Amino acid sequence: MLTSSLPSPTLLTADTLPAPVMAGRDFLSNLDMTSAELRSVLDTAASMKRGEWRGVKPLAGLSLALVFEKASLRTRTTFDVGMYQLGGHAITLSNQEIGLGQRERVSDVARNLERWVDGIMGRVYLQQTLHELADHACVPVINGLSDMLHPVQLLADYQTIEEELGSAAGKRVVYIGDGNNLANSHIHMGVLSGSDVTIVTPVGYEPNGGVLQGALKRGAAVTLTNDLAAVEGADVLYTDVWISMGQEAEADIRRRAFQGYQVTPQMLETIAPDGIFLHCLPAHYGEETVPEATEHPKSRVFDQAENRLHAQKALLYHLLGAAKPRW
Repeated sequence: MLTSSLPSPTLLTADTLPAPVMAGRDFLSNLDMTSAELRSVLDTAASMKRGEWRGVKPLAGLSLALVFEKASLRTRTTFDVGMYQLGGHAITLSNQEIGLGQRERVSDVARNLERWVDGIMGRVYLQQTLHELADHACVPVINGLSDMLHPVQLLADYQTIEEELGSAAGKRVVYIGDGNNLANSHIHMGVLSGSDVTIVTPVGYEPNGGVLQGALKRGAAVTLTNDLAAVEGADVLYTDVWISMGQEAEADIRRRAFQGYQVTPQMLETIAPDGIFLHCLPAHYGEETVPEATEHPKSRVFDQAENRLHAQKALLYHLLGAAKPRW
């Protein structure tokens, strides 16, 4: 029988857990944390992935509402499993059940949920919906995705970058494609991590101007370009779909605009020798990338997807870990 040569993880106990660094706060943007808090969350995520938290259930007795306006595989599964592994409970609420802003006012949904659960995760169309939930709920609200930002994804992304490259500081992270919520959140992570972020988009599809200007004012190293040559030598090459949910009417126009921006194995040969390729998934194969790229030796796409679980568990602990069960 084969036995592992790896050392057993040192299990944490209730007395040796790190202190939650964001207790009771909302997480609507990566900039809702400091660089030091990001460091704590990523360190916790790595510790969880090593198996050091198996002996503790720090969220026992706590519940998280998962509110979905948009379909989900990774967000739903990882938040649900994450709460279970930490000893808590998650309840999934589809938009057919809630009807945010239609069947009920967003503020009323918030005021109801805060009476029953200890946190709310929303995967929604509009960033404003999350702000309304946060304004009217006394429990932490987490951005699981909006039109403006996708901050929980970036936690998993940077955990993956650190696993592969040691540190994100000074590394050249190149995002290619649509200047969407992922591009905006990459810019925010450049502020927090010290990475050198380049956003490569076709003309007219640049990221949010306010996000970019805010990052530059804070001293972030962010470059915006339409030149595909910027991909060469990247430590991290990242892409996302060209047509997000809700943009289906623009599909043909977008496909024409993004010609040449597809990540292929040939493009991956131009990045740094130890560079990696990331995609938040789902992939629209034949558009922003091809199967041969996500299965390429430089791809860490499925490690990145796994890290959604670890990074979000770490976030949940640091937001909810100081809360006490109400019953």
